[in-house]
Amino acid sequence: MNPLLWIALVTLAIVFSLWFPRWRLKRALSRPLSADGLAILEKNIPVYARMPAPLQQQLQSLVVQFLYQKKFVGCAGLTITDEMRYTIAGQACLLLLNRQSAVYPELDTILVYPDEFVVTRNEVGPGGVVTPSANGLLGESWGDGRVILAWNHVQRGAADWTDGHNVVLHEFAHQLDSESGAANGAPYLPNVSSYRSWATVLLRDFDNLRHDAIYHQKSVMDHYGATNPAEFFAVATETFFEKPYQMAEHHEELYAQFLGYYKVDPRDWMSPPPDDAAQEPVFANYAPRW
Repeated sequence: MNPLLWIALVTLAIVFSLWFPRWRLKRALSRPLSADGLAILEKNIPVYARMPAPLQQQLQSLVVQFLYQKKFVGCAGLTITDEMRYTIAGQACLLLLNRQSAVYPELDTILVYPDEFVVTRNEVGPGGVVTPSANGLLGESWGDGRVILAWNHVQRGAADWTDGHNVVLHEFAHQLDSESGAANGAPYLPNVSSYRSWATVLLRDFDNLRHDAIYHQKSVMDHYGATNPAEFFAVATETFFEKPYQMAEHHEELYAQFLGYYKVDPRDWMSPPPDDAAQEPVFANYAPRW
């Protein structure tokens, strides 16, 4: 074969391989969210109706891209439905609003169980003895491109948007956290000074939550966030989106850090709680969830 022709064909193949996926994505994004999909967002994201129209449109576009790029797999006999797909995608994409971010670029697959699933891990005890341990979980975020969710708890999160418990927000916060290279409570931030202020505020409030958990003191955030900095970031994300007034009241600097990171203020979408509810922390017990 003529060398020039060979070079031209290789160049054409490279250009096509780069152009075609972008063209397909652009084509997918040009299609509006279906009426059924929109109805599911309105039903299972209670704050959606109160979001300004530009944010609603942005969320719809993110959901379309999420559903185009990610695969859903039903486990333990569960059949994936549109309600599952749109509910999970819609809640996950709330974390991406107003942010110049790819749509969970490391994520490929969402595994959905009907309810709590069991994971077996090896635990190393005294003397290096390894013992298998089975744990029931509601969700997990893995570093190999998978998120696992229990559908009944996704539904509970959709049914009550004010209790600070939302397995989708929690696990997808872990996905954001891990984009920086490790799930350690420090996601991608714009510059070194941002990391300094982030670390100062989050480590202080993490230590305070650990104190509350040890001594069974009430707190705005679930004591599960005292497990480690990664869980603290995920629990704080749940609190930011579901209990924004209480978080701003009791963790003013932490709330400001999350405002800067997530680029939205959930208080704009929610009515203030009664005065006593805004003042009173609610979580009083350490309760492992995922």
